[in-house]
Amino acid sequence: MRQIVLDTETTGMDAHQGDRIIEIGCIELVNREPTGNNLHLYFNPERESDPGALAVHGLTTEFLSQFNTFEQHAQEIADYLSGAELLIHNAAFDVGFLNAEFARYQIPALEEIAAKITDTLALARAKFPGQRNSLDALCDRLGVSNEHRVLHGALLDAELLADVWLAMTREQFGLLDALQDEPQIQAADAVVAAPVVGSFSLPIIRADAEELAEHAAYVEVLDKAVEGESLWHRFK
Repeated sequence: MRQIVLDTETTGMDAHQGDRIIEIGCIELVNREPTGNNLHLYFNPERESDPGALAVHGLTTEFLSQFNTFEQHAQEIADYLSGAELLIHNAAFDVGFLNAEFARYQIPALEEIAAKITDTLALARAKFPGQRNSLDALCDRLGVSNEHRVLHGALLDAELLADVWLAMTREQFGLLDALQDEPQIQAADAVVAAPVVGSFSLPIIRADAEELAEHAAYVEVLDKAVEGESLWHRFK
């Protein structure tokens, strides 16, 4: 399963009023693992950024003037995104801007290019109703470090969103789902039994000291997310 975590920075808030994309950052995940096959580009928008937008991203007209326009990378971006599930925080904003850019160069809309578009903000609101669900708030809630984030940047925000997505959706990807796509793990020294569940023979593998420490750290993240003790403490 190929997923692209995507973020953009723009000259302003309204693509219909001529605002343009000035940066795109994409992180590729395959089977929930980062591949390193990422995409990061700056663009010369051939216009000034609104003062409010400039205060957010800090990308000056002088800095952006050294880069190509979006037109020179439009097909490259479309090809990179083709067939993937896109994970975007407040997807309507970024999709609207990308579609406006693609339309200028007769490239199909993102809905036709991508296999699926998932709005991680909508997911967060369903998972944490009544709470703040900005990227910064989710980083804090889920234990994702964003201490190095001073200004918004498309690639940095995509990296943070990838970590947030993986933390928010861990429980949705169970062992049986994984076994449908992956061969059974063989670890002769660690396997103590192989109970059968349905048509699957599941090896039981003991955690080593490093894995136990990682699990304890993850439980701490769960406790922080629920502001108390997570359900794990009741069954350990």
